Order: sequence, then structure tokens, then C-alpha cells
Amino acid sequence: MTLELLEKLESKIQNAVDTISLLQMEVEELKADKQSLSEQSEVLQTANNKLTEEHQQWQSRLSALVGKIEEAEETM
Repeated sequence: MTLELLEKLESKIQNAVDTISLLQMEVEELKADKQSLSEQSEVLQTANNKLTEEHQQWQSRLSALVGKIEEAEETM
């Protein structure tokens, strides 16, 4: 009876160790994914900042052109 209980305990312990190993591998994969996503986020944030700056520059140029057109219309 005692040997049978020890074998069951050993089996449960081995299952727990296997599960822990699998979970550790999953954690490592998730850490790698997180790092990759963080790097992608930085690249996208930089691109977004650049596009926002370009958009503001275009808005300024268009506002200036509209102002010139309005001035021209007033002088006519």
C-alpha cells in the first residue's frame, strides 16, 4: 500500500514539474513577444510623431495660402 501511494505521489510530482516547465517556456515566449511588441510600438510611435509634425506643417502652409487668397480677393 505504501509503495502504491509513493508511486502516485511521484506521478503527481512529475506532472507538476512538467506543468511548471511548460509554463516557464510559455512565460519566456511571452517575454520575447512583449519585447518585440515594445520595439514595434516605439517604431510606430516615431512614425506617428513624424506624420503628426508633417500634418501640422501642411496645415500651416494651407492656412498661409488661404490667407493670401483672401487678401488677394479683398484687394480686387
